[in-house]
Amino acid sequence: MQVLKNILVGFIISFIGSIPLGYLNVVGFQIYTYFGFEQTITFIAGVISIELFVIYFTLIFAYRLSANKRLTKQIEKFSIVFMFILAIVFYSSATSRVDQSIIRINFSQGFFLSGVLLSSLNFMQVPFWTGWNLWLLNKNYIITSHRKKYFYILGTIIGTFSGMLVLILSLYYFATNVDFLTKYLMRIIVPLIFVCFGIFQMITFYRKYYR
Repeated sequence: MQVLKNILVGFIISFIGSIPLGYLNVVGFQIYTYFGFEQTITFIAGVISIELFVIYFTLIFAYRLSANKRLTKQIEKFSIVFMFILAIVFYSSATSRVDQSIIRINFSQGFFLSGVLLSSLNFMQVPFWTGWNLWLLNKNYIITSHRKKYFYILGTIIGTFSGMLVLILSLYYFATNVDFLTKYLMRIIVPLIFVCFGIFQMITFYRKYYR
């Protein structure tokens, strides 16, 4: 029973956490648009290979990481800057005329390795999973003794895979069936979302450390 609970809790947390429109989902959407389903799955596999390590690491060292306020602060600072960088990158790439041959060059190292690289740059997953793992452990929602932690990690990986795939396919459906999204999704909406994320994180950072 506890094994199933670990899997279910991990799945729910990870599925919900992967739904917000992050840059990994946007890149996955672009891959699906230009290269198809199989390459998208390969990209997501690269993403979750890094997340698997992050979840395991933060689960084992959750209490130590939560006590390291300096590390958390630096990660949050980088994340704020990173949001604005992403907004500029996606806006400039959407407003410039690119064709499929140029896009292929961006993934010349392979879709799996692209997923690994971009997931490695997602530093906010460290405090995200540290906070959740610490809370779940303190509330006894998960048991990590012996091999039970591996079932929790399995649930999180399935959740991330499912959440990303659902959002990518949903974005593609709406982008190809709604004229407004076709014109403005990558040019205006996505960069604006990253700007809003950056502003929100700035406000949260200020309230957390300076008020």
